[in-house]
Amino acid sequence: MAAPAELSGLSDEAAYGACSEPDASTKDFMLQQTMLRVKDPKKSLDFYTRVLGMTLLQKFDFPTMKFSLYFLAYEDKNDIPKDKTERTAWTFSRKATLELTHNWGTENDENQSYHNGNSDPRGFGHIGIAVPDVNKACKRFEELGVKFVKKPDDGKMKGLAFVQDPDGYWIEILNPNHMVTLT
Repeated sequence: MAAPAELSGLSDEAAYGACSEPDASTKDFMLQQTMLRVKDPKKSLDFYTRVLGMTLLQKFDFPTMKFSLYFLAYEDKNDIPKDKTERTAWTFSRKATLELTHNWGTENDENQSYHNGNSDPRGFGHIGIAVPDVNKACKRFEELGVKFVKKPDDGKMKGLAFVQDPDGYWIEILNPNHMVTLT
């Protein structure tokens, strides 16, 4: 009986070969948002603004459907337009925003929780935040009582960390310049 083939990912050639040249009509497309459902917006907004330093760009309420959206990003709050129409267009023109979706009432339901994708059945994994100094950021997170999945010196991949937000979503903490040593 033959030995089972060793598992591996795609070769570089196979990965690039599986990609198509972008159509010219997509030249102005951009990744604008990633959405996470949150149980308690007060806890989540505090975490993403106070702990991670993001700015709330805009909030939208949908009373007939009983939910709210909170858009956050790394933007200077002084750049946010005051006019609501202008602010909305500006918010949706930012790259890589985080959209927190709160379904009203979940904060009062002790049985309510969201699946973070890192246990079976696996799916969504994490978002990533680039920082100038991973160790310094993690020291601050530790002082703030943030829950760690992985600290910078743990495991095989040194120099990066994973923390959890109030809903258990994983957030990779990385330094772009250090990533070249991991790849």
